[in-house]
Amino acid sequence: MSIVVTGATGHLGRLVVEQLLEKVPAERITAVVRTPEKAADLAGRGVRIAVADYNAPETFDGLFAAGDRVLLISGNEFDKGRVQQHRVVIDAAEAAGVALLAYTSAPGSLTAALADDHRGTEEALLASGLPYTLLRNGWYHENYTEQLAPVLEHGAVVQAAGEGRISSASRADYAAAAVAVLTGEGHENRTYELGGDQAWGFAEFAAEVSRQTGKEIDYRPVSVEEYQGILAGAGLPGPLAAILAGVDASIEKGELVVDSGDLSRLTGRPTTPLADSVAAALEG
Repeated sequence: MSIVVTGATGHLGRLVVEQLLEKVPAERITAVVRTPEKAADLAGRGVRIAVADYNAPETFDGLFAAGDRVLLISGNEFDKGRVQQHRVVIDAAEAAGVALLAYTSAPGSLTAALADDHRGTEEALLASGLPYTLLRNGWYHENYTEQLAPVLEHGAVVQAAGEGRISSASRADYAAAAVAVLTGEGHENRTYELGGDQAWGFAEFAAEVSRQTGKEIDYRPVSVEEYQGILAGAGLPGPLAAILAGVDASIEKGELVVDSGDLSRLTGRPTTPLADSVAAALEG
């Protein structure tokens, strides 16, 4: 019986595997990857490596076993039909009779186009009859702290979120919640709305970056259309720029404020403050 993590060399997946190694023997962990070379370090620590691709259903044949607990980390190929990609994993898990399939979804309050694939995947998972856990992850601190170079260059945080607020948390926080579900009991057929303990707005984010760098950083709100153009001008594909600009519109409406407390309850500790992630990014 394994704990199986798909997308195991991605940003979130690697953190999940690292945290699992602190709780269970390595031989109980299976890391599903597309490029085994990227998981060489995990293999060296005793983690089983399975090579499979959401776009190749046959690669999942026989990958799962009865009793496995599986974490399906949502794909990031927005142009390749993510619901169908996720169905490949769900179908394979159903055929094997896994004990639990946990899925990293999006907050139930989110109406932006980004949420459509998550809702479709949730519907497919519930229709499968598998024991499930929906991990409705809110936004990550790192979505912003990993993009500080242009902020520092231009002295401005540019977003289309108005005065909207976000209950973000660190990737490590969301990884810890997944690990708690994969290693704990009583999470079958549960939905968790996950977000940081403290909501914040972009003016506060700009002020925090200013405080830590000693540079004057302003928040410059723009329209959704202008922001989409800025993202496209920075090289993002048009459809992805539209999706991200749409998320900002949802932020302005308060759709990424999550006040359930589920994340800190699952992990047993407060979520990581935004200031800590800013500091980590600046040090890195």
